[in-house]
Amino acid sequence: MPFEHLRFTRHWDLLPDTTEKLGQCRGLIDALAQVPLRPEIQQELMQVSLVKGAQASTAIEGNTLTEAEVKKVLEGGHLSESKAYQEREVDNILRAMGKIAHEALTRTKPEIITPQLLLRYHEMAGKNLSAPFNAVPGQFAQSQRVVAGYRCPPPGRKKNQVEGLVKQLCQWLQTEFHFTTGKQTFRDGIIQSIVTHIYIEWIHPFDDGNGRTGRLVEFYLLMRAGVPAICAHILSNHYNQTRPEYYAHIRECQQSRDLTAFIAYAVTGFLDGLREIWETVSGELRDRAWRGYVYDKFAEIKWSRPTFKRRRRLLLDMSLDKRYDYDAIQSASPEVARAYAGVNISTLKRDIRVLLDEELLAPHPSGKFSANVEVLLAEYPGKLRR
Repeated sequence: MPFEHLRFTRHWDLLPDTTEKLGQCRGLIDALAQVPLRPEIQQELMQVSLVKGAQASTAIEGNTLTEAEVKKVLEGGHLSESKAYQEREVDNILRAMGKIAHEALTRTKPEIITPQLLLRYHEMAGKNLSAPFNAVPGQFAQSQRVVAGYRCPPPGRKKNQVEGLVKQLCQWLQTEFHFTTGKQTFRDGIIQSIVTHIYIEWIHPFDDGNGRTGRLVEFYLLMRAGVPAICAHILSNHYNQTRPEYYAHIRECQQSRDLTAFIAYAVTGFLDGLREIWETVSGELRDRAWRGYVYDKFAEIKWSRPTFKRRRRLLLDMSLDKRYDYDAIQSASPEVARAYAGVNISTLKRDIRVLLDEELLAPHPSGKFSANVEVLLAEYPGKLRR
């Protein structure tokens, strides 16, 4: 029987480690959902998600644009004429991700995976692309392809042909992952996004653009499962960053007809990506908490206005992850440099000494000092802080 790896049944187990990591993923996503972020920070994180997602998804297919170039395209800029095709390719994915994210956030009734949805996503991925894009956007395969030694299903609507397999896939996804019954769990949603991606790769329903279409579907399914838009690019990014392992896992699970190892690999990368985003978000929360603490402390202290402004500016402009000496602190920001340009070094040393006494700065054995952010964590046991 051809294509025996297309089993349309639950041919995977969740290893204990994978189950634990999925629980950690859920915890991080729940935490991110509760964090109020300033609009500019949300916009910045969304931009990062789109850039990384589009760069990763197209890079796997051979696009060589850098993240900086993809960002320029996102911002409406244009690249050199020699990169016009790659620019259109990336622009299609950027626009598709933006549209999918908007629809996922605004639709009252989320879409299920259907052949029509796959065709629509493929059309977005291939819009206005000429050669080397070797497919008609929004149209199923018209010929049987061989990709890296793998003979893809032939075109047609019968059981073991492309359209028949796509229809079977969409029906199976509904029964296996329980979305239409309202009983889909977070874990089901994440596993569905991974499994759907793999099955699209195996069925290869289009003459070209299958990977990009599959990753757009995966992006949508992650959002539908409750993953914030700023995190829905993570799997595409993981596959791109570990490309040799990605291809090896696809080949291995096709031969073994078992998705256990691929799911474990994907979930591990998803968790690592969530942790990176949490570090960014928690850094924003720490900065905000520190600024609030500084403003509150200065409201309690009676200093003359020039001294007050100078010392507060010094604290607000310091990097919270850096240790300073007297020379380095004067260049913490242009504003700090200007504030101390008109005074002598004795004034700077006196300001540092006072801020140390007030426990707004923390001393270090090296003779350097840093913002005393630890005071904000004082009520937590050291083990938990680490």
